[in-house]
Amino acid sequence: MMSSQNNKDLWTSNLGFVLATAAAAIGLGSLWRFPYVAGANGGGAFVLVYMLFIAALCVPLMIAEMSLGKAGMGSVVGSVRRLVAEENASPFWRVVGWLSLAVPFFGLSYYSVVAGWSLDYTRVAVAQGFAGTDAGASRHLFETLIGSPWRQGAMQFTFIMGTATVVALGVQRGIEIVSRIKMVAMFTVLIGLVLYNAITVGLGPAVDFLIAPDFARLTPASLLTAMGQALFSTAIGAGVLMTYAAYLPAGVSVPKSAGVVAGSVVAVSLLAGLAIFPIVLAHGLTPAEGPNLIFVTLPVAFGAMPGGQFIAALFFGLITLGAFTTAVGMLEPVAAYWLERKQWPRPLVAYGTGLAIWMVGLPSLLSFSTLKDVHPLAFIPGFGGKTFFDALDHGISEFLLPINALLIALFAGYALRRRLSASETTLPPALHKVWRLFTAVIVPLSILVLMISQLSR
Repeated sequence: MMSSQNNKDLWTSNLGFVLATAAAAIGLGSLWRFPYVAGANGGGAFVLVYMLFIAALCVPLMIAEMSLGKAGMGSVVGSVRRLVAEENASPFWRVVGWLSLAVPFFGLSYYSVVAGWSLDYTRVAVAQGFAGTDAGASRHLFETLIGSPWRQGAMQFTFIMGTATVVALGVQRGIEIVSRIKMVAMFTVLIGLVLYNAITVGLGPAVDFLIAPDFARLTPASLLTAMGQALFSTAIGAGVLMTYAAYLPAGVSVPKSAGVVAGSVVAVSLLAGLAIFPIVLAHGLTPAEGPNLIFVTLPVAFGAMPGGQFIAALFFGLITLGAFTTAVGMLEPVAAYWLERKQWPRPLVAYGTGLAIWMVGLPSLLSFSTLKDVHPLAFIPGFGGKTFFDALDHGISEFLLPINALLIALFAGYALRRRLSASETTLPPALHKVWRLFTAVIVPLSILVLMISQLSR
């Protein structure tokens, strides 16, 4: 177990843990996915519901998952195995540990493909910019990128090996230092972009779009999307929270940490909206563009604005940085498992795991070129016509993540009633009862509604 390791395997402070956890949670989900799903689902009303889901569902789940890691003091598999044994619970619950290992491994294999795009766009922005780029040229640039296996493969490999380097340096010298740098740089760049928008194009229409709720535009599908986005953007069920909490020093308040991380996710999501939507609206583009908003729509706006090359470099650099620390958080649970099981040197485990993830991710990478017509899971309902990339994205984000979040809630709320006491969760007794009600009843029912609705689409 990791509990036998030295102090270099612990965060230097509660602040170090919070910054590292927030850095891992805040990635493409907040910087790339949130702006386009908010745009596609009506803006302000969607944002309000999203924040309610963060508070009512995600914070209790984050407390649950962090408490599992803090109590288990091991890898995701080791922590769950230890808690099952201590509570004499059913061996079935060990599936929580294995899912918390599988999700980051396979998730990073396709997540790194999109991260490779952002890295390449950062390179293009720095080297030449997007001056004179119209909609057709922007789409051609994007299609050229995703259609080039060698170029994509090089970017993805560079990204993953950079991630492995941080993990190889360890908790304090690698993950914590990079996370601190990321959080400072991210807020600096985001606030800078928002101020730039305020000076050049104004924030009024974007603020109205993001904050003024129009509930007539809110549909049942939007509610489900908001719940899914809340789960996606807080890294619940991906092994990160449990693994990072295993490195906690004594005396840290789990609820306060969960609240700060959740608040950071919401703040960054809103800042990302204010960094993106003023540019989009000022240039007559649509916020409801979908996933193409970042890579196809925004370069057109960057190409038409004063100082567009500099702003584009800052923006895509920010997206890459956000993806990077999330990737570190996804690689660490897998590395921690092998460190616990084999006691191999950390650099060997980090680079070996990174190489394995890159190789597993090759079919996803090739889904936009040589394997674009291959649909590996067409025999499964709901997966017809989906490439390797789409199948992984759909399977993990809409099935494995919600299923693991559901199991974590039930495991913490029912199976570990004695082990996860008020003292273990560091909640006052009255709030502990409320937390258990949400964790054991309200959160599981909400996730079941989300999953059943997804299946019925």
